[in-house]
Amino acid sequence: MEKSNVSAILRKYTMIIALVLVVVFFSITTEGKILFPQNINNLIAQNAYVFVLATGMLLCILTGGNIDLSVGSVVCFAGAVGAMMMDKGVNIWAAVITMLIIGVLIGMWQGFWIAYVKVPPFIATLAGMYAFRGLSNVVLQGMTVSLKSETFIRLFGGGADCYVPNVFGGEGINMTCMFAGCIAVIVLIAVQLKSRINNKSRGYETAPLGSTIVKLALISAVILWVTYKLASYKGIPTVLIWILLVLLIYGYLTTKTRIGRYLYAVGGNEKATRLSGINTKRVYFIAYINMGLLAALAGILTIARFTTSQPTFGQGYEMDAIGACFIGGASAYGGIGTVPGVVVGAALMGVINQGMSIMGIDPNYQKVVKGLVLLAAVAFDVLSKREKK
Repeated sequence: MEKSNVSAILRKYTMIIALVLVVVFFSITTEGKILFPQNINNLIAQNAYVFVLATGMLLCILTGGNIDLSVGSVVCFAGAVGAMMMDKGVNIWAAVITMLIIGVLIGMWQGFWIAYVKVPPFIATLAGMYAFRGLSNVVLQGMTVSLKSETFIRLFGGGADCYVPNVFGGEGINMTCMFAGCIAVIVLIAVQLKSRINNKSRGYETAPLGSTIVKLALISAVILWVTYKLASYKGIPTVLIWILLVLLIYGYLTTKTRIGRYLYAVGGNEKATRLSGINTKRVYFIAYINMGLLAALAGILTIARFTTSQPTFGQGYEMDAIGACFIGGASAYGGIGTVPGVVVGAALMGVINQGMSIMGIDPNYQKVVKGLVLLAAVAFDVLSKREKK
């Protein structure tokens, strides 16, 4: 029994263990440079689009291992439209709302073909990848458009001045950042304990108290460590606020709402879900609408970070998002996957990218490593299911 419990725990936390080992490896090979406060900040800013897109991609994957190949092109197209609007003097909020609406409309367009016409998601989104990349070039006319609005850049960017103001003032450690980290830990512990109490009162099975305490202690330590690193640099980057909003909203949506349960049900057994009276077509439709919305948000974050919009933006973004989901534990068959898992997967990919960059490894070899990590993650999922059977 004890051996099987250990095996189950190792299987459940494989990617977290892998993330820790990768961080330790690059800490040694880069002589600790990867853990410098500025590099922690860069890790968040450079991978913001991965966290956002992978969260939306998770919804698609949950419905049965489906993916969206068009998200990189949608990022580029939404960003191109917004940049052109602001370049012509349109109010930034009107431009932001327009970009988000474009994302929703694209999600509805692709969701219609997938859910109601039954076009395979791979084909429908592949068509979107080509179409919206072409439209991006049409909108930008093959040129780069620079952003002039400092307000937009500060709100959505990850540049030199895009940080939450230090309301407590003072030199050295950013106390606003530290205060926010402590509040986050308190809220986390309160929510987890409340959830545990509610589950016990309803007669649900709960994890042993000791393991819950250890889990909360480790997560709290990680949060406080990251907070300290950010506070030692310039504080909380504004892009982190948007990442956290997305993760919290969709973490709640997938675990506490009806549509979240439907997503898992469709991925687990679509036929049984449909026979139980659930409108599975609507579930697919909603998944791709949310994917379009988050792709548009990623477009906003991308142009704000680079302060420009270019026809080449978003290339390869879809693969990073898909990779983060599968590396984070999402099943290639659907029905399995979590938002925290996406965070682990995106963080693992980000650490690998940054660690190899600091070491001066050729970008082509970086792609080789990412490909092998993705293959290993999916193979692990397949072999785990075979072992259970």
